[in-house]
Amino acid sequence: MQCTECETIDDYFFATTKFWFFGALEGTTEKLSSLATETELDFTVHSPKIITINVPRSSLDAFLVNLPGTLEGPELGETKVITTSVEQDTITPEDVNRVALVDVLVHRYKGVWLIEALEKNSYESWYQPIVHAENDTNVFAHEALFRLRDDTGGIIPPHAVFTEAEHAGLLFPLDLAARRSAVTCASEANLKGKIFINFNPSAIYDPAYCLRTTQRAIYELGYKPEDIIFEVTETHQAKDINHLKGIIAFYRQAGFGVALDDIGSGWSGLNLLDKLRPDYIKIDMDLIHGIEQDIFKETIVKYLIQIAHTLGIKVIAEGIETYKEAATVKELGADYLQGFFYGKPQSLTPIHK
Repeated sequence: MQCTECETIDDYFFATTKFWFFGALEGTTEKLSSLATETELDFTVHSPKIITINVPRSSLDAFLVNLPGTLEGPELGETKVITTSVEQDTITPEDVNRVALVDVLVHRYKGVWLIEALEKNSYESWYQPIVHAENDTNVFAHEALFRLRDDTGGIIPPHAVFTEAEHAGLLFPLDLAARRSAVTCASEANLKGKIFINFNPSAIYDPAYCLRTTQRAIYELGYKPEDIIFEVTETHQAKDINHLKGIIAFYRQAGFGVALDDIGSGWSGLNLLDKLRPDYIKIDMDLIHGIEQDIFKETIVKYLIQIAHTLGIKVIAEGIETYKEAATVKELGADYLQGFFYGKPQSLTPIHK
């Protein structure tokens, strides 16, 4: 069975797109019919809460710009929409699987550049070294960092990429592409040592399907499970701990390692130590910056390391930019170090095609 959420990016727009709106609030259908009338678009009111509007591609930009101005905030987040070709008179079960909220659909249209980049494989992974604290000339691992390029070949800021993907409902395919790219580019560069691969738990709805293709790619490229560490990002947004535990259980059963990112950035991270029992934790870089001259940061990091070691967890201090920061966290007992002081993220392969 294929994970359709991750493997495909549906085309939501056609030569003439029929928008099937299902209003959740009183008055939504009237507002949409008024918008259609003002913009001279064909529409049909099927019931007090269902309306279809036919939008030619030439009018699509204006229509989707006007839509957020026509519907108020709650309506954008609660009104559902399905798009079909104009020739289609009924909704099929396959169409129902593609239902979206109006605000998500608008963002998806604005994020066409992201869809095109994924379909063209215009992305790659860069790598930043993680070194042993006891001998920081010895590389322990590399963290894979996803980079997506625009039409000119320039790198799009990663935060902008993932933020737009979340708003546009494209986090599933983007996260999958990032996980695959991490192992593919590492293999092309003949990278040695362990590889840390980031994943956002919000982008995985069923570990049995969402992670299987990543697992298969790892094996096909000749990596052993112990070579791969899956790093949980955005832990502060984790709302369903049981879901996250299920993902980690899948990785562990397959023999992969698990790391938690940004420990120390909030109480949620500390709480997750007990619930998830990771193999590694990364101490938040805000605690590392200037640690040699801040007794409060030094004390917090000291006890975080002690807690982790008591639980049998290895500690990575990230965001190290100076010799003094490195010397301080070494003295406090960190196991591994990462940051610009040891190397900036860089491409090791040509762009992934």
